[in-house]
Amino acid sequence: MSKTDLRPALSRMLPYTPGEQPPPGKFIKLNTNESPYPPPQEVIRAIQDAATGPLNRYPDPTARSFRNEASRVLGLPSPDWILAGNGSDEILTILVRGFVGEGQKLRLPYPSYNLYRTLADIQGARWEQTPFLDGWHLPTMFGQGDADLRLVLLPNPNSPSGTIVPKDEIAKLAESLPCPLVVDEAYADFAGDNCLDLVRSHDNILVTRTLSKSYALAGIRFGFLVGSPAILGKLGNIKDSYNCDYLATVAATAAIGAQDWLRETVETMNQTRARMETRLAELGFNVTPSKANFVWCTHPSGEHEAMHQFLKKNQVLVRYMNFPDWGDGLRISVGTDQQVDACLMLLERYLS
Repeated sequence: MSKTDLRPALSRMLPYTPGEQPPPGKFIKLNTNESPYPPPQEVIRAIQDAATGPLNRYPDPTARSFRNEASRVLGLPSPDWILAGNGSDEILTILVRGFVGEGQKLRLPYPSYNLYRTLADIQGARWEQTPFLDGWHLPTMFGQGDADLRLVLLPNPNSPSGTIVPKDEIAKLAESLPCPLVVDEAYADFAGDNCLDLVRSHDNILVTRTLSKSYALAGIRFGFLVGSPAILGKLGNIKDSYNCDYLATVAATAAIGAQDWLRETVETMNQTRARMETRLAELGFNVTPSKANFVWCTHPSGEHEAMHQFLKKNQVLVRYMNFPDWGDGLRISVGTDQQVDACLMLLERYLS
């Protein structure tokens, strides 16, 4: 054994692979579910003002300004119901570190966000994938507990499908599970519904959010967790001392207050999404109706990887995804109308 060997669990893990991030301007990016629109002007002004502020000082370790504004906007009893993080990925890391010990188990649906498995592997924990049924429904066993189960992660809307589990079903899952149920709502603003009210009625439901998607702040890295103060107080002991930097907190605070901008932007993107779904179906794709800012589609030809490479060759990036024992397909982010038209035109050319 070398003096520099990592833990055995890390040598066996499969790292999470994010979508391609080429230099700006070269590609139409429809592969990582970013917003195609700039953030609200309030955010730009707030960052500009903050750049002349106390950058030589450490930031507020609890992102208090954001938590105050977010609790007001979201109708939460107090800021103590919010834990801020460096993107929702850090929040997920904190949750796995806090609840799942080495050798213990977390559960996730399949296919869904592969990072969940990576976080379990880093922890030396086990993960259990429960395949979705036809129509992207969860089987009964997803809500069943066992002695080793410590955490259940449920992306809602799900990626790559864009589908949702109804709120009443999530409430029933929480009641039957012997552990926390984390509802990962990275795309909830596009769905028209969410589970925030369930947090107040179910102690074991926690909701994660990000400002990377609907608020157009993927480059800022800011997310948060909503849960009971008793739980968040303990999880807060796990996070890095200054996990949310000053500029990110300023930007996030301005963004969460721009609710008129959010409603208008989400409406625009949902209209584009509906047009995407219609046109993809006309081109012969099997399209899963989406409640997120992307569309999952498959084609009877099965030539998904070839389509992905053809689009990339023509400067359009989409996400080709292949799930073992499930299948493959294309996940296409909602861009501007012009970006989407360029992608659809190329797919039509490929299929002609």
